[in-house]
Amino acid sequence: MTIDFKGSHYPKSVVLYAVFFYVRYGVSYRDLEEIMAERGVDVDHATLNRWVVKFSPQIAANAQVRKRPTACSWRMDETYIRVRGKWVYLYRAVDRDGQTLNFMLSENRDTAAARRFFKSAVSINRIPERIVIDKSGANLAGLQNLNVILKFTGVGRVIGIVQSKYLNNLVEQDHRFIKRITRPMLGFKAFHSAAATLAGIEAAHMIRKGQLGQTGTSAFKQFDALAG
Repeated sequence: MTIDFKGSHYPKSVVLYAVFFYVRYGVSYRDLEEIMAERGVDVDHATLNRWVVKFSPQIAANAQVRKRPTACSWRMDETYIRVRGKWVYLYRAVDRDGQTLNFMLSENRDTAAARRFFKSAVSINRIPERIVIDKSGANLAGLQNLNVILKFTGVGRVIGIVQSKYLNNLVEQDHRFIKRITRPMLGFKAFHSAAATLAGIEAAHMIRKGQLGQTGTSAFKQFDALAG
């Protein structure tokens, strides 16, 4: 999907550079405003925020479409993100090789949220052979509900479920990059902007892990290519 930059009042390259820098390196909008000024671009922090919120989800969606095939064994876990001074839940899944599969911000940590996350992950990726989760009853129930749907929609097979804290270390370690980037951002003021920003962070992380398969191409050029 080609992203439309009409109305931005700045060249596409400037907008994408600002968005990429924010989601990849973990700075505040005030800091990014100074960084852009040092490069001769006079843009205020509110405009930078609008760019990140508007374009990050579109870039992340394109990254999901263009990423390399992933393995059929998954690891799923949640981590915490602060929004409006309260903790919300970032659901994340990687495959056995640590490649990003799916991510979803949720205000609740319950069966409905888990089911919604698993359904989204399966729709984006192929149906896995198994998913490793922790001891969360909500995650187990959400995955079991998905299996019921698969069983009665003619898919012909269900997903194997493994509950193991030890086997889930891979996705827990992967959370660290996301938290390292969000920490200097000093929290999010709105749920929708948090979800949008995290999508951009996840897209930059996928590039960092080589999931777009463009070896020898700079991270920013890969990010730029996702805009079409």
